[in-house]
Amino acid sequence: MPVWFPRCGRVAPDGIVVTVQPESPDGPAREQVAEAGIDQTVVPAMPGGDRDPTSQNPPTRGPADEEGGGGEVLTFPDLPRMELDQLLGQLVTRAQEVMATQGRLRGLLHANQMIIGDLALPALLRRIVEAARELVGVRYAALGIIAPGGHLAEFIHVGMPAGAAEAIGHLPQGNGLLGALIADPEPIRLRCIADDPRSSGFPPGHPPMRSFLGVPIRVRDEVLGNLYLSECTHGEFSAEDEELAKALAATAGVAIDNARLYEIARARQEWLQASAAIIRRLLSVDAADSPGAEDSVGSLQLIAERTREIARADLVTVVLPDGDGHIDGGLRVEVAVGVGAEDLLGVAVPVDGSLPGRVFTTGEPLRVDTPSEHPGLGAAASAGLDIGPVLVLPLLGPQRAHGVLSAARLSGRPGFTAEDLDMAAGFANQASIALELAQARAEQQRAVMLDERDRIAADLHDHVIQRLFAAGLSLQSVAKRLGAGPDTDRILGAIGDLDDTISQIRTTIFGLHQLPQATPVGVRARLLEVIAAVAPALGFTPAVRFAGLVEDTLPTDVVDDVLAVLREALTNIARHARALSAEVDLTAGADRLTLEVRDDGVGIAPGARRSGLGNLRRRAEHHGGTLALSPREPTGTRLSWSIPNN
Repeated sequence: MPVWFPRCGRVAPDGIVVTVQPESPDGPAREQVAEAGIDQTVVPAMPGGDRDPTSQNPPTRGPADEEGGGGEVLTFPDLPRMELDQLLGQLVTRAQEVMATQGRLRGLLHANQMIIGDLALPALLRRIVEAARELVGVRYAALGIIAPGGHLAEFIHVGMPAGAAEAIGHLPQGNGLLGALIADPEPIRLRCIADDPRSSGFPPGHPPMRSFLGVPIRVRDEVLGNLYLSECTHGEFSAEDEELAKALAATAGVAIDNARLYEIARARQEWLQASAAIIRRLLSVDAADSPGAEDSVGSLQLIAERTREIARADLVTVVLPDGDGHIDGGLRVEVAVGVGAEDLLGVAVPVDGSLPGRVFTTGEPLRVDTPSEHPGLGAAASAGLDIGPVLVLPLLGPQRAHGVLSAARLSGRPGFTAEDLDMAAGFANQASIALELAQARAEQQRAVMLDERDRIAADLHDHVIQRLFAAGLSLQSVAKRLGAGPDTDRILGAIGDLDDTISQIRTTIFGLHQLPQATPVGVRARLLEVIAAVAPALGFTPAVRFAGLVEDTLPTDVVDDVLAVLREALTNIARHARALSAEVDLTAGADRLTLEVRDDGVGIAPGARRSGLGNLRRRAEHHGGTLALSPREPTGTRLSWSIPNN
């Protein structure tokens, strides 16, 4: 049977040397040699041990053959030796390729381990970009997160020179090749970016880039973003580079999805904790002890602060109806927290033509990437702020919205997601319910307090005052019997003290009927409000007495002047008198109205400025009245402001 040999000399079993022929027939042995990946030809051994006379490479015999030695010694001619070197070179090249492929696979495994090692989304995105740059071997790498509107919401890049990003300005928005990959999420591999018609060029200050590779990052059927690579360090991007980038993008998609789910779970927990904190605050014992407007504003302040913290917003506002709580009076910014908050407090917000007004009337939460998405509807923000994404949430009650909670980020920051809107709306609903419960409990406690005040006022009027009147009448009858004398004078002085006490009790009874935090109505209530406002500066609360009909009988301009005179007089006492007590009497007689203010201070020093007293005198003269200022025994000052009572 013929024996086929590769292209080299070899000694057959019978000692005959055979060599490879340039041409040889096909056969099984040749197929085996071909399967080995070697381009060879073979020649059969001739019958009788002779070699083929057509061989072009005769074997060379050694010295043993010349001396008639036994076996033949084979030496290789130059051509087969060169072909053997080529064979070995091919084997080495293939081995290097296998080792390189194995190294890149290890690099892919290492990159996957880098990616899945963190659940914090910002850190994860940067790790993905760094892993892609190292794995594929590029100078520049970036990752773009696609917003719901189709533009790039986030753009994370590595490899840019220091200061280059600041020189370029705003980050890419998704135009040119970046936009092409967004519109058609299929890999793009280019030798030269400038040669592609979809390229829109680079902005000033951007470093030059030639080669480009872009692959989408998918999770199931959703495209989360794109991976962009440029300036390959080993020349052009190959098909193997593209496959590696696609494999890394697949792992990155799963990792990003897991990180987002983790972020949503963490944010939901934070919203729930914030809701619990708000409810504890509003329903706590301390809040129940101070059910006024200041505590309500403090609760709204807490709601705004927690919203800004959890939503990672730059500005949060709480807008409430102005006036009596109905929308007819418009809206007003009650609470503002964050950038430009000091310029927004108390600012009126129109119902028509504003995002808070629309949410207040519809009761539906709203999420926008920029206020320009709704032309004609502005956000409640300072004119100097460049507002971007906004959440607008109603504070819903049983029948209507009580207010609007808005959270805004500055332009350029990532937009709010649908999950953000859902969780923030749930928090706003919980906070609104807590506010209603707190208000209901405050109303109940206020009703109990008013009932108790009515009972005390009735007891003072029906028992204390009547007994004082009876005591005064008894003393008057005793004084008449005694006639003139020192004892009678003392009794009459006691009767005067009883009258003063009765007047003070009546003032106290009137104060008990006033609703806490209510807008003062009437002359008495407004005078008491002025006294309460000046009391902290005085260090004490002056005693107040009313005599005569002062309600519904005095003109408005007279009441305004009386209040101004009282405020000026008490302020002068607080600044200059160093008094320990003061008394205020307002007497409405048949023909004159008199306001008298007395203190036990040091009095008015000679030569002191009296510009304030000049204002009081002009107010009295405007109504045809007078101002009198005199010392009081043993110390102090007596001020009497009197005008005709028409």
